[in-house]
Amino acid sequence: MPKVIGTHSGTFHCDEALACYMLRRLNEYSDAKIVRSRDPAVLETCDIVVDVGGIYDHEAKRYDHHQRGFEEQFSGNYKTKLSSAGLIYKHYGKEVIRSIVKEAELSDGAVEQLFVKIYEAFIEGVDGIDNGVSQYPSDLEPAYRENTNLSARVAHLNPWWNRPEGDMDERFAQAMQLTGSEFAERVQYYALAWLPGRNIVEEGYNGRFDIDKSGQIVLFDTFCPWKDHITTIEDENLQKNPEVAKILYVLYPDTSGNWRVQAVPEKPGSFVSRHPLPEAWRGIRDDALSERSGVEGCIFVHQSGFIGGNKTRDGAVALARKALTMD
Repeated sequence: MPKVIGTHSGTFHCDEALACYMLRRLNEYSDAKIVRSRDPAVLETCDIVVDVGGIYDHEAKRYDHHQRGFEEQFSGNYKTKLSSAGLIYKHYGKEVIRSIVKEAELSDGAVEQLFVKIYEAFIEGVDGIDNGVSQYPSDLEPAYRENTNLSARVAHLNPWWNRPEGDMDERFAQAMQLTGSEFAERVQYYALAWLPGRNIVEEGYNGRFDIDKSGQIVLFDTFCPWKDHITTIEDENLQKNPEVAKILYVLYPDTSGNWRVQAVPEKPGSFVSRHPLPEAWRGIRDDALSERSGVEGCIFVHQSGFIGGNKTRDGAVALARKALTMD
């Protein structure tokens, strides 16, 4: 007999839609029926309940986060309170990851890396929004409104106040499809693209003194997602030796065969670079930039100084070396 997943009726949200999607990825609940109700008698008949009922009890398979005194977090390294999505991910996330990327044959260590990374990159944002946790101090006024995140797009699937509700179960199914497709795509990306990039970044980091004696320029012969890995690898090395110099520039070939020189951000996600390319080069292109920099084959330097380009590997190295000594 198929299992039954219970969640609340009425207006739905991103967290329980994603929680239900993740449960359906598990063999135990792959063909489970989803019942939406707030009636305790109905919920009592469900095999597992998310986002309703006022109980968090893993043994009883009850995963609500609204009750007084609930302060569960992903681990001691995080401050964000879990939503129902975070609760299901915390207890079943590793199994969900394996179900989405079966072909990868991931080691336990790789799954552990992905488990933490995907929480940080995807699930924690859902938890924070659902629990009303601000990303920044409340006395700061946002520079613009942002209403296109996943939680907002799920909210838009609910009926307008002045329109008939229609089939709310069908709308909830759409929300599950939306959250699930985006979650699965991110899992695939991190497992099949982001994680393999670690080896490339580590090789480039270990060879940094072959590029420049400062050890502050890293070169990759193949482009890969590098920003998270650079930060992690740096932190690992700083723990061993606090005097290790931080990386300022990363060099790599682009899709056209030219080379990029990119300034490393102060931290992943930041628009502020540790050491932007020199102000005198910013917004200049081609021959004018080659003349000004003294390096042949220049293509451009962005007006913010976060990235530049050269036609050759040697040209990119020369630009980065010169930039180290300039502001």
